[in-house]
Amino acid sequence: MAPKTSRPWWLGLIIIAIGLLWFFQGRGLPQLGGYAALGPGFFVTVIGGLLVFFGIILLIQIARGETFKPQDSEDAEADAKASWPALLWATGGAATPLLTMQPLGFPLTAMISFALVTRAFGSRRTLMDAAIGLVLGLLCWYGFSSLGVSLGNAFPFLGT
Repeated sequence: MAPKTSRPWWLGLIIIAIGLLWFFQGRGLPQLGGYAALGPGFFVTVIGGLLVFFGIILLIQIARGETFKPQDSEDAEADAKASWPALLWATGGAATPLLTMQPLGFPLTAMISFALVTRAFGSRRTLMDAAIGLVLGLLCWYGFSSLGVSLGNAFPFLGT
């Protein structure tokens, strides 16, 4: 009898949970309108639905007993343990827009998300990462605004 191995059910369930969060939060945003006739909620809703779909596929693969090993080209250690702090930092970066977009606006939300994700990848230059995220957020906000795509006020709490 083969030894019983632990299956990472939690991974599929977390992906489905994140997908459901994105899907239902995206449904609260405008789905149509704007420059490309698609509203901001359209993409959030589609990505949420895709995350749920891929989470279900992952659970099916786990149920079948498939193992997940890195390919040679990935340059990864197959026996390396998962970094829970990195996963939590990245999850925080991905979830931040759901909580901060309306009260803080796009540029500050981009700044926070960027800083959290760079922290997940090992950066310890938080102020520099936040500054880069803010500049990228401002450039994206300005670029979309100049195309007629409304991302809301840049800084809603200031009335701008």
